[in-house]
Amino acid sequence: MNSKERIQATLSHREPDQVPVDFGGTAVTGMHVSTVAAMRDHYGLEKRPVKVHEPYQMLGLLEGDLLDAMGIDVVGVSPRKTMFGFPNDRWKPWNFRGLDVLVSEEFRIAEEANGDVLIYPEGDLTAPPSGRMPAGSQFFDTIVRQPPLDDDRLDPQDNLEEFGLIGDEDLEYLVSSMCEAASTGRAVAASFGGTAFGDIALVPAPNLKAPKGIRDVAEWYVSTRSRRDYIHRVFESQCEFALANLARIHRRIGDSADAVFVCGTDFGTQTSAFCSVPAFRELWFPYYKRVNDWIHAHTGWKTFKHSCGSVARFFPSFIEAGFDIINPVQCSAAGMDPAQLKREYGSRLVFWGGGVDTQKTLPFGTPAEVREQVLRRCEIFAPGGGFVFNSIHNLQAGTPVGNIVAMIDAVHEFNGAGRA
Repeated sequence: MNSKERIQATLSHREPDQVPVDFGGTAVTGMHVSTVAAMRDHYGLEKRPVKVHEPYQMLGLLEGDLLDAMGIDVVGVSPRKTMFGFPNDRWKPWNFRGLDVLVSEEFRIAEEANGDVLIYPEGDLTAPPSGRMPAGSQFFDTIVRQPPLDDDRLDPQDNLEEFGLIGDEDLEYLVSSMCEAASTGRAVAASFGGTAFGDIALVPAPNLKAPKGIRDVAEWYVSTRSRRDYIHRVFESQCEFALANLARIHRRIGDSADAVFVCGTDFGTQTSAFCSVPAFRELWFPYYKRVNDWIHAHTGWKTFKHSCGSVARFFPSFIEAGFDIINPVQCSAAGMDPAQLKREYGSRLVFWGGGVDTQKTLPFGTPAEVREQVLRRCEIFAPGGGFVFNSIHNLQAGTPVGNIVAMIDAVHEFNGAGRA
């Protein structure tokens, strides 16, 4: 099988010739720019600065030569604009923690006296900054810029400012990117934006210069309990925009995408959940189902749901809502035993992730411990298909290169590729 056939078999719960691998296909299956640079050095690839294609998490772009070297089966397509509201184009150099990288021309920052780095929405230095990278950190945190709230004057339209019908320039960018991705022969994981209902990374609107409405993370969580009518009105309007945009995008790209990232809203913590299953079914389920039902009725795309933490309790609802894929499969969280997950849900959900723990094993274990865990996870998840190998969320800065290599080599060992 080639990469696309391998992923398509996997997504159809047919066992492929080997376990497919994804790194870099989405904003939750990527690699920090420093690890991308380190892996390029490891494989002896051409020396050149890595592009920071997702500045919020400082994710690096995996180009074709590295995808080949690592044996990766997926390529990603993302919206034209980043989470900070500026387009990824006209690359310029930036020295990031001693590493030469490339960032967008609109990537504009200011450094504070204590070493913190501030980044600005739409690259506008006259606006209040919307992200902060603390000194010594390797990625940005959102700066909450919520105005004082007056419940009598709260308007759901204020929380809809970042949503709307896709513009021609953004649409043409997606079409062009899809054509380029399809030409690689790899499977395509596409993220179109606009379908993330209440994603806490997006609620503060780091892409807007002066966001209105409920933008504080804690206040948003409180509102899911105390202002449910407000949340429903936000989600209802957002869903209408999403369906209209999906229809317009599909008319242009057809079924060239294999998997479509729908939502990254997290529902789990390390030991519990942010809400009950009944609350999930009241607030989020109806809108997920409308989006997934439209996609399944009109396209050949498979739908991708990201949710960290202890989320097995939500799996039956995820399945009923129409999700095909679950990520990152955080096996270290409570109730997320991989063998049990595979046994109970493996015929109905594709596990895209779960291949190795990124909290302990990968950053702090030995190469031998990494190899052992990877082989064991492949033994559990691979039979019968329905498993795309990826780590549990993005590879973070500081992850030992030897451990990343051990991880990749272990997958190829399992696949019988004999890569060294």
